[in-house]
Amino acid sequence: MIAGLQPYADYSDSGLPWLGQVPAHWNQRRMKFLFTERVQKGFPNEPLLAATQSKGVVRKEDYGSRTVTAMKDFHLLKLVETGDFVISLRSFQGGLELAHCRGIISPAYTVLKPRHDAVRGYYGQFFKSSAFISSLTLFVTGIREGQTIDYERLSRAYVPVPPIAEQVAITRFLIWASGRLQRAIGAKRKVIALLTEQKAAIVQRAVTRGADANAPLKPSGIRWLGEIPQHWEVLRVKQATRILRGKFSHRPRNDPSLYDGPHPFIQTGEVAQASKFILSYRQTLNERGLAVSKVFPGGTLVMTIAANIGEVAILTFDACFPDSIVGFVPSQSIERDYLYLVFLAMKAELLREAPVNTQGNLNVERIGAMGIPLPPIEDQRRIVGYVETEAAGLDSGIDRMKREINLLREYRTRLITDVVTGKLDVCEAAAQLPEDARAGIEAEPTDESDDTELIDEEATEA
Repeated sequence: MIAGLQPYADYSDSGLPWLGQVPAHWNQRRMKFLFTERVQKGFPNEPLLAATQSKGVVRKEDYGSRTVTAMKDFHLLKLVETGDFVISLRSFQGGLELAHCRGIISPAYTVLKPRHDAVRGYYGQFFKSSAFISSLTLFVTGIREGQTIDYERLSRAYVPVPPIAEQVAITRFLIWASGRLQRAIGAKRKVIALLTEQKAAIVQRAVTRGADANAPLKPSGIRWLGEIPQHWEVLRVKQATRILRGKFSHRPRNDPSLYDGPHPFIQTGEVAQASKFILSYRQTLNERGLAVSKVFPGGTLVMTIAANIGEVAILTFDACFPDSIVGFVPSQSIERDYLYLVFLAMKAELLREAPVNTQGNLNVERIGAMGIPLPPIEDQRRIVGYVETEAAGLDSGIDRMKREINLLREYRTRLITDVVTGKLDVCEAAAQLPEDARAGIEAEPTDESDDTELIDEEATEA
């Protein structure tokens, strides 16, 4: 059904370079005639909300442990009703986010209430399309180091307005299509989970028993280790490595005056997404940003101690990172790649060491005090070689699944943009969908739990 979609019969020029041609029978209206700004405050007992780039606007407790501390003056926060849209004028790269519940949110957000003739489902898809998000740069004000969206200009911007029946059909089709694509992505994630579990078993066995299955064993005295070969030692992490805490002392962290310079800056997401080596980065610091951070050399083994707790990877370039990441420089008695495997094997123990609170941060002192196995150097090298050989096929399968997931996401992004901007006609396809594929006026949030990002998190800090 998706492959058979065709363009509309007649088009006209929208007059908007970012939008191009639209179906001839579609209208255009300024956003202020479709949405009104909601500025209500004084609802301190409503639940706190978080704006995310994949789930929309949700309750903070639904967002999990990756939330930040909200403002203490709850009466100053803005009211958001179910079906409203919110946008952070400072961090707008994700478009406008649809609210799936009532609550209150930081005054740094602009809250938009759809008028009666705006179908939330259609604009929920349109506002997340790559075409609309790219258009937001037209409404930026300020110099590079302090850019924000000028809402008055944005409110005067034109957006397409398909007939109501087509808005409903587009919403219905895209929810159905996105659901199919999300199920395909979910199936591939399950394969990744199975392959990862197999690899974890190989690593666990190797770093606790070594490459020689017949070696005599002794109790390690460490809970997660159990028995180890008799000729191995047990050391504390702080005895085997030099621990380097990341640094980023400026608040708010998203102050644009600190970024867009020559110094790579990695955060917890890059560590969590790396297979083993961190090969790229999304942000850079300028000299002002460097002054509140510090550079760690390429080759440093890094671990996340907040958000994605216990994820490890190896830097391949000099980079700065915040205090939610810790660096490790191994001593001469321990190989870096072997230490990487040890940290992989002890992730469950690292999670148990994290205190149970809203942040779930892992304490650096606790990491340093944890025991790890220390075989002779030659044994360490044999273990690394054994794991690399045994896990090569598993790693290849995981990488292939990740590439296929990225392709599916790219295809979904392209499909949504083509449909909401009228490049493809889905009315007939929507009419052929089964009754259980009905779409309500709201678009359902996608299940992207592994890459959810909080929008403008510093806006909600005290």
